[in-house]
Amino acid sequence: MPRFFPVRFKSGPTFVFVFFLFGYVFQGCRSGTTGEKNAIPTDSATITSGRMIFIRNCASCHGFGQDGIGPTLGGITEAVAANWLLRFIKHPQQVIASGDKRADSLFKRFKSLMPSFDAIPEKDLLAVLAFLKTHGSSRADLLQEHDGNIADPIPEKIKFSGLTANLVPVTQFPPSAAPGKFPKTRITKLAFSPGSGDLFVNDLRGKLYKLKNNVPRVYLDLPGLKPQFIDEPGLATGFGSFAFHPDFIKNGLFYTTHTEKPGSGKSDFTYPDSIKVEVQWVLTEWKASNPAADTFSGTSRELLRINMVSGAHGVQEITFDPLAKPGSADYGLLYIGVGDGASVQEGYPFIPHAKNKIWGSIIRIDPLGKNSANGKYGIPATNPFAREKTPGIVKEIYAYGFRNPHRITWTRSGLMLASHIGQSNLESIYLIRPGRDYGWPIREGNFLFNPYGNLNHVYPLPANDSLYKITYPIASFDHDEGNAISGGYEYWGANIQALKGKFLFGDIPSGRLFYIDLAAIGKKVPVTVREWKITIDGVPETLKKVCGSDRVDLRFGRDAKGDVYILTKSDGRLYKISGAVMESQK
Repeated sequence: MPRFFPVRFKSGPTFVFVFFLFGYVFQGCRSGTTGEKNAIPTDSATITSGRMIFIRNCASCHGFGQDGIGPTLGGITEAVAANWLLRFIKHPQQVIASGDKRADSLFKRFKSLMPSFDAIPEKDLLAVLAFLKTHGSSRADLLQEHDGNIADPIPEKIKFSGLTANLVPVTQFPPSAAPGKFPKTRITKLAFSPGSGDLFVNDLRGKLYKLKNNVPRVYLDLPGLKPQFIDEPGLATGFGSFAFHPDFIKNGLFYTTHTEKPGSGKSDFTYPDSIKVEVQWVLTEWKASNPAADTFSGTSRELLRINMVSGAHGVQEITFDPLAKPGSADYGLLYIGVGDGASVQEGYPFIPHAKNKIWGSIIRIDPLGKNSANGKYGIPATNPFAREKTPGIVKEIYAYGFRNPHRITWTRSGLMLASHIGQSNLESIYLIRPGRDYGWPIREGNFLFNPYGNLNHVYPLPANDSLYKITYPIASFDHDEGNAISGGYEYWGANIQALKGKFLFGDIPSGRLFYIDLAAIGKKVPVTVREWKITIDGVPETLKKVCGSDRVDLRFGRDAKGDVYILTKSDGRLYKISGAVMESQK
């Protein structure tokens, strides 16, 4: 029997190299590979070139010591035929669709689809294989298979609740990929401008769209205004997020995050210079000359810049508290979710998880203030560490201990929730309290995690766990159910009674839809996760089917009236929930 070792693929849009798993490849790939392996170049110039291509496109997910976001690649060229590797890298979806047993088996197991890399010339792909060939097999993960880990963290299965919601198509976004490339778009967030209620949607490849009569029109073109802008190699690099100041209609201010090349500017937050910088995340303030205009015209200024060791787990969420009123302590303060930059997978688990480090935190700033270290924004006096006297404390931190605080939202009752993309086992929803430690990377969900050991494993909590004062999730699901949580919203609309009191979310790759009952928070730990289903224009459907892809890339949005929307990045479509019913009400 082949032996499989779980590898999870996270952090954004690129889910890479799902086929590199020891066991199956060693059993099934040996025959007929000798001549093909000899076709891999061995000269130093090609290996050096391959190393650079690997760093740009692969290193954020793959290493050579043990599994990370993607699996270890040590020894892979000895295990898998070169022509098969090239074919899969170029056209993974085609290989899976062809019935290839290896690709199909692994895809079904891991429910992840990598994009096509056929735009990279074959000579460059061979150079990557030449570089991989210099790294022999590492069996570190295999030797730790039985180290006391918990194989199935949440054995209970998520049950269908009986809730079915109807979606109505709203619009189709123009492809931002080259013809024939996947995904067609990289739309990730829908939000509205206060005052007008106009809907906006961003594409990671650099466009901010404004919807006029449900037709998307380019409002802001980031690459045209930021010459160092990059959106490669994926993994949520590019145009990360946007947020409108609550007084936008008066002051014209809004905010964006995006990635730039290393060294594009002086970073405000750095780590030791012996550690690589893969990208820089930049927070920008924009001032529109006419807030009502359909196309941006105005000025911008940089607020802060953060170095990251990879393109993964970046600054994918910025938002204002929608419940804050003028004059209240939270009004006009910007919340920013800062991921760990995949520092744990990269072998630097000491980078996140401390009050003197910004990585793996939710920060809160006053964008109109000036008392930050760089003088470009303010640190609110009400931040939990604002009055700390210890040198080096990052006073911007509101809460810390996160791998990827992917989405931040509030409930009608005032609860602040963060949807957190985990490592290899748990997807979680956290109730955010100021100053709290949420555990990563010594915890994943409700379990012990060893950032210096096998990153695919979790363990029972220690007997003295209370000493660590870690705040655990209010709800979670494990990777039997999905691979990456897509943070959602509480329904605030007036017309769909069946959605009242529910926090709607789902799984990014598969498009499965879940909810929790918000009334259970504080009464039940953990809160039960339930599944819901959809019809489109009254016809029962699944998002996979209507996307025509096994990778949905699910996201959520909410408008000024409180209605909830669904975005499917793979095909660039936007839907609105128009109604819902519980089975018992049918």
